[in-house]
Amino acid sequence: MKSQKRPSSLSAPPVEAEVDKNKKIENVLILQGGGSLGAFGCGVFKAIANNNIGLDIVAGTSIGGINAAIIAGSKDEKHPKKTLEQFWIELSESFVDLDKVNLSPTLSSLPDFVEKLLVPFSYSYIYGSPIDSAGQKENYASLKTDTYERAIRMKQLRAFYSSAIFGNDGMFKPRWKQENALTDPEYFRPQNWTYMYDHTPVIKTLDKYIDYDKLRPNGNSKLRLILTAVNILTAEPLTFDSFKQQITPKHILATSAYPMYNFPWVEVEDGIYAWDGGLLSNTPVREVIDASPVNDKRIFLVENYPKKIDALPKNQPEVYHRARDIIFCDKTEHNITMSKVITMYLKYIDELYQLIEARTDLTNVDPKQLKRIRRKYKKYKQERGTEIKDIYYITRDELFPNIYENADFSPETIKGSIKEGEMKTIEVLKSRIK
Repeated sequence: MKSQKRPSSLSAPPVEAEVDKNKKIENVLILQGGGSLGAFGCGVFKAIANNNIGLDIVAGTSIGGINAAIIAGSKDEKHPKKTLEQFWIELSESFVDLDKVNLSPTLSSLPDFVEKLLVPFSYSYIYGSPIDSAGQKENYASLKTDTYERAIRMKQLRAFYSSAIFGNDGMFKPRWKQENALTDPEYFRPQNWTYMYDHTPVIKTLDKYIDYDKLRPNGNSKLRLILTAVNILTAEPLTFDSFKQQITPKHILATSAYPMYNFPWVEVEDGIYAWDGGLLSNTPVREVIDASPVNDKRIFLVENYPKKIDALPKNQPEVYHRARDIIFCDKTEHNITMSKVITMYLKYIDELYQLIEARTDLTNVDPKQLKRIRRKYKKYKQERGTEIKDIYYITRDELFPNIYENADFSPETIKGSIKEGEMKTIEVLKSRIK
């Protein structure tokens, strides 16, 4: 890549319309949610940083919001990529390997424990064939299923059970742990629980990596942080913007408070109770446009959930997996189109305004009306007009569709995801940027 005068300004792609050369183009990194899949986004950022692409805005929700907060608030000013990667390595080190755990003296080995937990749904997931009846379980041993794929699926299932049973000390802990018996007033009344896992441990982990003083107005003038959540009582979107407010641990907990992971809601302000922003949109492009509505954008979008696949699901678990991907995949094409339409309209209004100002006898126009027109024109011209000039999709591969994949914090998987994100980004940059 050729060196640039300004690291945050890549060569703009050609556009048909005339471009305002004085208008800034902001580089934006959008990070989707997805539990342990967030390690892929870590690799994406590593490649972006290694290619000296300066970012102006980093936005995310759920684990994408956590990644974004580390990037914007990194205690290591010069190497935020190392800060982010170390965070993920620490999470992987907190992973409990079930093969090394003796859960009960009544279980002779861990595989027996996993076997007892496997329901027909899980057998279908692992062996790729549904159970016809309860009496056909023994037939699975003779199924000619790819050994490697089956081993991968079993590993994924074990990783899921590890997270479900033990949590991850660096990120979330089960509420039913005995240590909570004296501090949790509802400990012995699980029928009243509204959550099963406490995700406040992630804040203690993040204290090692985030300088919160940078996540406030004028705290980090080079990089803007945008997190998203949803108001539980009104279903309205909540946007937390470091250029407008101090971002605190509460905001990070709110953006990652995904109820389907059984995490608790967070009261971010008096009477404002928040859940994970992924419930509304897992790809916060609209929030970025609303926060910075004037400058044009070049977006690097991390897709943890692919929009497109090559073949239909083969069994019921893959059906659920694909349905989940569709729920959380990027759906911002309309936003991108509308940004171009609005820009076109504003240019048209600008041309008409200039023509009227130059050729109309303004003495015949009511001064109050003229003042209102000028005020509206100035407002529209200065407060709107963002156009997404280009968007780079960096999409995670799914070799084996897996509904348990976002709960796998094993070291092998986390390191592999980071590497995949890095390699995928390098491929995209080489093919798109000259």
